[in-house]
Amino acid sequence: MALAPSPLPIIDLRSDTVTRPTPAMLAAMQAAAVGDDVYDEDPTVRELETSLAARFGMEAGLFCPSGTMTNQLAIMAHCAPVSEVICEATAHVYLWEVGGIMHHARASVALLPGERGRLTASQVAGAVRPAGNVHYPTTRLVCLENTHNRGGGSCYAWEDLKEIAAFTKKQGLALHLDGARIFNALVATGQRSEDYGKLFDSISVCLSKGLGAPVGSVLLGAQELINGCKRLRKLFGGGWRQAGYLAAAGLYALENNVARLADDHRRAAQLAGALRPLPYVAEILEPETNLVIFRLDESRLTVADFLARLEAQGIRASGFGGSWVRFVTHLDVTEEMLTRLLAALPGLAG
Repeated sequence: MALAPSPLPIIDLRSDTVTRPTPAMLAAMQAAAVGDDVYDEDPTVRELETSLAARFGMEAGLFCPSGTMTNQLAIMAHCAPVSEVICEATAHVYLWEVGGIMHHARASVALLPGERGRLTASQVAGAVRPAGNVHYPTTRLVCLENTHNRGGGSCYAWEDLKEIAAFTKKQGLALHLDGARIFNALVATGQRSEDYGKLFDSISVCLSKGLGAPVGSVLLGAQELINGCKRLRKLFGGGWRQAGYLAAAGLYALENNVARLADDHRRAAQLAGALRPLPYVAEILEPETNLVIFRLDESRLTVADFLARLEAQGIRASGFGGSWVRFVTHLDVTEEMLTRLLAALPGLAG
């Protein structure tokens, strides 16, 4: 028998991509000055790109529809056909970007097993192909992800990033950061955004996750790199016109929604604390930011039943492969919603 739906408002914890613009963000979008961005005539897009580049110590930025596009543009720009990208085995650029590295850059991928998605300099060094050996592709690029999605929102330590960057620079390799949730990492660790430009050759910054903008990511890098990527963006059909309405949402998010990410992290920690003693929870990846990933004991409660029972109470989560489930806290999850969720969890196996 199907479970009756809850009459209460939906608590959507599937992802931090489900957020909707607030009235204040919508007002900023409506008031935006706009022009034709393909002609470089949209002042709000220019403001977003230049301000975000300065924030990360980079020369230039390129506003794009998605983080997948910004990641793939960077990989294409850094790589040549028959080259190779080093990344962690569960990296977004490999798992969830439709095989774009192969299709767009015609490059191979060297996959490394990280600790909750994090690589070390020694791992990267061990994966570089011998120069001049015709049997191998040429190593060109290292991609890191911070925070790491499959790692449960795990953050890199600054010293580890510095060691990897020092190695790639010495070897003449490019270093790209998938920073889909980079502001979560910055808030959690206290690292400085402007220091990232000293380490990375390119950075993808997403605005539509924890920051709450409706759409968009910005690729950051040297001016020459960004000029080339703008041409590639056009090739993808990514040249857009009065994009300033969307850029205004990103600017509002940067000005108003960064510090409040700490609230999402606090709520994720509370949620993990409530899950830990439950008899149907077998394992939890200790949250460092806003992702709570845990494994069910399916002899007590299957993922399908768990998600269905949540849905019946107006709560949504994501199956994360096998016995794993993911909750993601974000700006549309209130204290009242968290209280309701915590009260619902103990009874789900009954």
